[in-house]
Amino acid sequence: MTIQKREMSRRKKRKIFERVEIVSAGGKGKGIGYAPDGRIIFVPFTAPGDVVDVETVKKRKQYYEGRAIKFHAYSDWRTEVLCPHYGICGGCQWQHIRYEKQLEVKANEVRQNLKRIAGVEPGNEKPVLASPKVTHYRNKMEYAFTDSRWLTKEEIETGRTFDRRGLGFHIPGHWDRIIDVEFCALQEEPGNEIRNAIRDFAKANNLSFYNPRAKEGLLRQLTIRILKSGEKMVLVHFGKDDEEHISLVMNFIKERFPDLTSLQYLINTKQNDSIYDLDIHLWSGREYITEIIDGLAFNIKAKSFFQTNSYQTENLYRKIAEYAAATPSSVIYDLYSGTGTIALFLARHAKFVLGIESVEQAVEDARINAKRNQIENVEFVLGDMKEVFTKELTDTYGSPDIIVMDPPRDGVHKNTLQTIIDIAPEKIVYVSCNSATQARDLVTLKNYYEIVLTQAVDMFPQTYHTENIAVLKRKK
Repeated sequence: MTIQKREMSRRKKRKIFERVEIVSAGGKGKGIGYAPDGRIIFVPFTAPGDVVDVETVKKRKQYYEGRAIKFHAYSDWRTEVLCPHYGICGGCQWQHIRYEKQLEVKANEVRQNLKRIAGVEPGNEKPVLASPKVTHYRNKMEYAFTDSRWLTKEEIETGRTFDRRGLGFHIPGHWDRIIDVEFCALQEEPGNEIRNAIRDFAKANNLSFYNPRAKEGLLRQLTIRILKSGEKMVLVHFGKDDEEHISLVMNFIKERFPDLTSLQYLINTKQNDSIYDLDIHLWSGREYITEIIDGLAFNIKAKSFFQTNSYQTENLYRKIAEYAAATPSSVIYDLYSGTGTIALFLARHAKFVLGIESVEQAVEDARINAKRNQIENVEFVLGDMKEVFTKELTDTYGSPDIIVMDPPRDGVHKNTLQTIIDIAPEKIVYVSCNSATQARDLVTLKNYYEIVLTQAVDMFPQTYHTENIAVLKRKK
């Protein structure tokens, strides 16, 4: 059977459900409806109140996944989308939904996770904290070059031959499919101008674009950082060491955008895109850029992690400080301290803050940032949290009155939770980017701590991602 016939055979097996009403939103940003057999249908880019015909693309025992192929009615949740690539690139899932409704859905998801998993009642819930900016808020964007960009259905149907070189985003679920991007509403200008200029220059000079399957090509990736402070960094990822053409690209960027604070490059010939084991080469400017958060200056290098929404980060940190309520006698431990932003933010109100982090570069950045801000009542320890955070550590640095923690999406290791229980701080401020794993951890902690409040924080407008703060006080 030919590929074309197999594809036609698969399509024939797909069910079509007519006039499905979308009743809620969730499931990683997808609208939710019900099939005639009672199973849930997840339909991306729909909103509660839409009535659609759905073609199934996946069938499971308890649910279907599908796509809307016809709209019979449109939800009053809807608004005009901002981006010509919306619905393909996957960077945003909710541009079609009014922002106040996005906040409702996010708050409800956190609420349901905390109640269902941890038994936290809504009475402890503070209103969701909206982002000051809902577009152009990201300070960091990462793009991939490709010599075989994704063609849209409309392009294919023209029968024309297209230049397949492009620079843009991976299509969700497809590591080798990249959509060429002309405009993105998530970063301030000159983000779009920089990206498009580099792509057009590379085409005009017939430079090779990366092939994600063959793992070859000169131009591999591009990272652009534009901070609230106004400072800008461009990092070009080259797929091979070609001094002549690297110089050509870097000199073009320097001359075309002379106000860049930092222009750097790296050479990555590995199978993966990780840069943490690679050398960064400074072409012009400084090796770091500086963001200002509530009067504190933070140096950000090419490998540094920093919250991508600087505008909302300031609000998040202020809330953390408010809920920690440190005094001049407070000892605070900041677990998973990263580049030290939260620790330094809190050190202004406390006697001493200890940050613990497993990434060596982050600890180095944290120490540099402490020195830059002339904050001396803070130290940073490098190591795996479950191994370093022990009773012996508290004997060295003093037992904490307050613990602040912002762990990865997987949550807190059980050994770390047990150490927290053993040393018994008076208060815990738990910040999470995954309310489900946060709720799981709260199940363990709530035997010893009262959950006094929770508050969702929207760091990523136009997406389904949500941060949440939970504040716990030790039971007497």
